[in-house]
Amino acid sequence: MGAPNPYMRTLALVLGFGFLYVPILCLMVFSFNDSAMMTSWTGFSFKWYVELFNDAALLSAAKLSLQIAAMTATAAVIIGTWAGYVLVRMGRFKGFGIYVGMLSAPLVMPEVVLGISLLLMFVELSNWIGWPESNGVFTIWVGHVTLCMAYVAVVVQSRIRDLDRSLEEAALDLGASPLRVFFVITLPLIAPALASAWLLAFTLSLDDVVIASFLSGPGYTTLPLEVFSRVRLGLKPEINALATLFIVFVGVCVILASRVQWRRESK
Repeated sequence: MGAPNPYMRTLALVLGFGFLYVPILCLMVFSFNDSAMMTSWTGFSFKWYVELFNDAALLSAAKLSLQIAAMTATAAVIIGTWAGYVLVRMGRFKGFGIYVGMLSAPLVMPEVVLGISLLLMFVELSNWIGWPESNGVFTIWVGHVTLCMAYVAVVVQSRIRDLDRSLEEAALDLGASPLRVFFVITLPLIAPALASAWLLAFTLSLDDVVIASFLSGPGYTTLPLEVFSRVRLGLKPEINALATLFIVFVGVCVILASRVQWRRESK
């Protein structure tokens, strides 16, 4: 077989990236449209951004989602890191199969099933001990941590498995305790994986609709639920403005992270 045609490769890249990013670019462009119609351009305007910052319900939902996502990502990284470390470093122990199955279940279980099961659990707890009194931030947070820690464990265990164990073994030979070795040697080595896992968990939590729909209560509407409820009645231009702000924020974070990674590799 001959070498691939460079023109065909370029065409494939253009079509692929166009399919992915042209709708996003259209959304960003129409966030500056003067008209409320989503199908015609009438002029450049920032009025939908003004409408966005005057929309108390949407801003409150965005604040709640960001808080839950940050809390979820932090807790999921803490739990998922220990879970992944146990999978790689502790070998096979009694109940290892059950442990792996329980840790992997959220990866393959439909979110509807996970949401219903957690809702039933909280209902029973409320009936037995009177806690939690109602669904809210805590119940959503527990549901998101349950989902995200499995993804974190997968990311972290793959990084730990690739580590050179000679550094850890040398520290153990010099008298360091296993806990000290983990925090002083292992943790700094897997820091990039932890950052990636945190961002992944943050994104999964911020984007979740199904679990939050089961575990949210009155006055605790997350951003995806608020957007979903509004989109069913027709897409509003302020939703485009909100999406544009998120896209710009994520893009800046990705660029900064890439520059930091590039500088580390160059050193």
